[in-house]
Amino acid sequence: MSRALKSLAIFFAFVAIYTLSRHVASPSSATTSTTTSQVTTTTTNSPTGTTCQGTDFRGVFNQGQGAAGTIYASISLIKTTAGTCAIKGWPTLTLQDRTGSVLPSATVDLPTVNSPIQFTDAKANLAPSLLSLHQGSSTTFSLAYSDVPRGIETCGSATSIAVQLTAHGSAVSVTPAYPAQPCNHGSVWVSPFY
Repeated sequence: MSRALKSLAIFFAFVAIYTLSRHVASPSSATTSTTTSQVTTTTTNSPTGTTCQGTDFRGVFNQGQGAAGTIYASISLIKTTAGTCAIKGWPTLTLQDRTGSVLPSATVDLPTVNSPIQFTDAKANLAPSLLSLHQGSSTTFSLAYSDVPRGIETCGSATSIAVQLTAHGSAVSVTPAYPAQPCNHGSVWVSPFY
């Protein structure tokens, strides 16, 4: 196998592991890692049941407040389908403008060792925990973004936010009362689900 192919395989394995580690369904999951020719494969089995999907929920944008150029808000997701599902980790957001075009954006998971902000809800500043949701129950995550443009930057105006609960899972669409206008290339800080 050529050096370039090995490097490419390692890169794709790293991306897959990173993506899976952001959206783990259960802390008590059985995880198996296998390393072959410097490529690691990770398999996770969730004993708690079904992983939550966006199609199981309806979303509500909870208008927040702003301070020193940073806008704080949260999104609550209410389970509308029967049965129980599990969720742990951070949401992935896709911002769209009024025409339905996808805006450039970057979702930044918090908390981190040197978190640039602290969310107003203390639960949002904690590490992810396993949540088991049934019909009628809800989960929330906090978000924040800067609405101050840098230099000649033009900030997007998102009238719709698609929220994915797991990597490659279905999304629930949420409409804010006022357009979200994240600057800094669409950077949005998000908390884990709580």
